[in-house]
Amino acid sequence: MASRVFIVRHGNTFDRGDVVTRVGGRTDLPLSDSGRAQADALAGHFVEAGVRFVSARTSPLKRTRATAEAILAAQPNACELQAVLFLREIDYGPDENRPEDEVVARIGADALAAWERDGVAPPGWRVDVDALIGNWQQLFAKLAGQDGDHLVVTSNGIARFALKAVGAAGEDLKLKTGAYGVIELDGEGERVARWNVRPGDA
Repeated sequence: MASRVFIVRHGNTFDRGDVVTRVGGRTDLPLSDSGRAQADALAGHFVEAGVRFVSARTSPLKRTRATAEAILAAQPNACELQAVLFLREIDYGPDENRPEDEVVARIGADALAAWERDGVAPPGWRVDVDALIGNWQQLFAKLAGQDGDHLVVTSNGIARFALKAVGAAGEDLKLKTGAYGVIELDGEGERVARWNVRPGDA
């Protein structure tokens, strides 16, 4: 049996009508009402799919922990949830917790597109790309020897580097809120089985 790593992005922190800001590692928001619904949808989705997590990791942030806890609450004989510091969202520097229109006005649409497409951080954002890729590679190497399904709940800025850690090409790096991807690990290496899947989306 091989190992599968389910990389989940936390649910929404804003609801319809809220001013959406770029929430980084220095802004510890809870899940919004719709975010809690997304976490519950993920929980039900995994149970219906027969996914049983043998390990679970999350960042220390409220939004990721609440999402992970909702998923595990639906699991029979749920495993223990472990906080992992490298899974904490990146620091968006001067754009931390600023409305998206202000962020685009400062860095430009091309810089934002390069971040979404290639993981190239705009000026001012604090992102240690090599360290993040290395941390994902270390985690995958560890889990490759542990058969079963493993849950990792993090944020969009961190999740994208899991793809880079396995050398995935041509993938859209972004994970939507309440969405997940699956990395399969076996003796031949790592493979992206699914990415940016959100329960309920057509």
